[in-house]
This record gives sequence, C-alpha cells and structure tokens, in this order.
Amino acid sequence: MVPPPYLEKLSLWLACASAIAILLGISVSQILLAVALGVLLLSGVPLQWPRISLPLGLFLLWTLLSLAFSPDPAGGLDQVRKMFVFLTLLIVFSNVRSVKTAKWLIFGWMAVGTFTAGRGLLQFARDVAGARAAHRDLYHYYIADRISGFMSHWMTFSGQELFILLLLAAFLLFAPNVKKHLWLAIPCALAVGLALILSDTRSIWIASVVAGFYLLWNWRRAAALAMPVVLALGLLVAPAPIQKRAKSIVYPETQTDSNQHRKICWRTGWQMIQAHPVLGLGPDEIRKEKIFFAYLPADVTKPLPDGFYQHLHNIYIQYAAERGVPAALFITGAMLLALWDFRRALALLPPGRSDARFLLQAAIACIIGTMVSGVFEYNLNDSEVLAMFLALMCVGYMVRARTGEESQPNAVA
Repeated sequence: MVPPPYLEKLSLWLACASAIAILLGISVSQILLAVALGVLLLSGVPLQWPRISLPLGLFLLWTLLSLAFSPDPAGGLDQVRKMFVFLTLLIVFSNVRSVKTAKWLIFGWMAVGTFTAGRGLLQFARDVAGARAAHRDLYHYYIADRISGFMSHWMTFSGQELFILLLLAAFLLFAPNVKKHLWLAIPCALAVGLALILSDTRSIWIASVVAGFYLLWNWRRAAALAMPVVLALGLLVAPAPIQKRAKSIVYPETQTDSNQHRKICWRTGWQMIQAHPVLGLGPDEIRKEKIFFAYLPADVTKPLPDGFYQHLHNIYIQYAAERGVPAALFITGAMLLALWDFRRALALLPPGRSDARFLLQAAIACIIGTMVSGVFEYNLNDSEVLAMFLALMCVGYMVRARTGEESQPNAVA
C-alpha cells in the first residue's frame, strides 16, 4: 500500500516545527517530535541517520552500561528519558533533504530566536526597574536571576541564543545575495547579540568570541585580527555592570561571581574519574550531596564558595566522572568527527558565497561554540540546547551529502 503523499510533507513540517519550537519550550517540542516520528514511520520516507549517529549511539550505549552498574539505577532514569531527544537525528535528517528546506529551518530559528531575545530584553528592563525600586545596585540584584527568555534558566537561554547569533553571523558572512536581507538580518543580530551580552553568561561570551573569530577568519582574516581591538574598545564604553562581569572572568569577587566553585567541581570530578575510570559513578549520581563530598579533595576548605555543586560544570569531566572515560571520548569524538566532515565538505565547494557554505560554516561555528562553552558548563544536559544542537548537525550532514561526499543518497551520511 502506497502511503498518502501528504504524509511526506506533514512529516517535514512536524520535524521543522519541533526543531523550532525548542526555542519556546521543551514540552511542545517533544510532543511534536513524537508525532513527527509516527508520521515519518507511516510516510514511506527513507529512514536515514547522519554519520555522527555512530559515536553518539556508542555514547548512549555506554550510558546504559554505566547505569546498569550504578549503585542507584533508578536515580539515573532521567538520562534514559533524555535519550528520546536523540531521535532528532533520525527525524530531522530523514526529512530535511534539501538546502532550500534547511534554509527555511534556519530562518525559522532566526525569527523565533530574535523573538525570544526580545523577551529577554524586556525581562532585563524589568530587572533594572526592580533594582531601582529595591535601592540596590544592578549587578548584585541581577546576577542571581538573569534573563531567560522562555527558558527556565539563563544558561539554557544563552546557550540557544549563542546558536542563533552564530547562524545570523554565518548568514551575513557567507550566504549569497545577502544585501537584500541586511535590513532584517542586522537588527536581528543586534537584538540577539545584546541579549547575549545582557545575559551575563561568561562561558557563552567566551564561546561566542571563539566561534565568532572562526567565522571572521574564514571570511576576512583582517576582520578576525581586528576583532580583539573592537572588543576591547567596546568594553571600554560598556556600562559598569558589563565591565565588572567581564573583569570577573579573571578577577572575580569572593562569592557573587566566584570562579572557585568551578575549580572545586573540576578537581572533585578528577578524583571521581581516577576512582571509576571505566563506567563512572553512574548517571546523575553526582547530583547527590553525599557522593560529591565523598570525593571532595582533602585540601578544600569549608564552607564551599557559593555555586551549584550538583554537576561539574564541564561536559568532558562530567561525562567521564559519571559514565566513564569511554563515554566522554565517544561524545567528544562525535563533535570532532562532525568538524572533520564539515571542513572536508567545505573544501569541495567552489569559492565564493553560497547557501551550502553558509550552512556548513554555521554548523561548524555551533560545534565550536558548544565545545568551548562545554569547558565551563554542562550544556548538553539541557534538552533544549541538545535538541537544537542535534538538528544543526543534521543540517550540516545534509549539505555534506550533497557536496559529493556521499555516493549513495540513501546511505548513512
């Protein structure tokens, strides 16, 4: 029996809707993802997985193995439920099969991402008014409860907005016929960039600078070399709270923006890795206070600096400590594999602007941003960030499959 032709289009629309809705909240996006999976299976569309699925699949298998040997398997079931998000790879890659479709998905992210940035800016204005009403300085009033858009936490919001900013930057630098879109793209980039600055999320600031430098270097090397000067000048004229937050990267306050809690988490994680290098402590075991303090280095004085101690603020240390070194190697290898594949695909493109170049450079920049911010935060544990990251990888691999890298269109790309 031949499936109705409308199911193919419906499957595509649902896949894109799920990917875009992740900017507004996890619940609607996950419902759309589940419906998209059902329609995809009924539509007759060939099921395809991008090449990154292999190391990510090994990461998930090792997670299950770690859970099986965990002292509290039930305590790690949240990580099993989170595996549903990885079906984004199948659903988006099977449905988004053309550069044109991928562009519309990217444009959807840009539009909704700008909208969420606008919500964040309104939240900041509310916080400024709140600080004035409370007769408190903005920095200390704001730092503990920053703008979050439609997300529940500022880290999730800023992680998603980082992707949006990099997509906009790649579009402006590498897409063809961009001049006719400048009137819209530049204001969107300014709004998203301002929201990221006001988020006061230092790890995202660093990631955006590194990924932005990559994009500029591949566009005009002179622009990349001028970037540090522009940033320094911008910091000189920035409002005092932004200057103070930037300064705290190197010279933090004792408690409000201490960096010490991250160093303590990293050292504690290293103790865990040394004790359990193969399977780790078990998924989500680190969240338990007694587990964390059992591995706290003996020379760390108490009370501990203010900070969040239920994860290790580093994806590489976190995954190695709770799931074993192989798990950390699998997920790191997945990102490095995608970087390698996308760079090779770029080398096959003719010189000059093109949609393929724009999409590949955007995907590479997002990987760089994820890997850099992951040094300071457990960013891929946020389903909202993870889902968007996986969808972006599908876009990159779709373009790669159409640049001559794959000889079989239905093979794993």
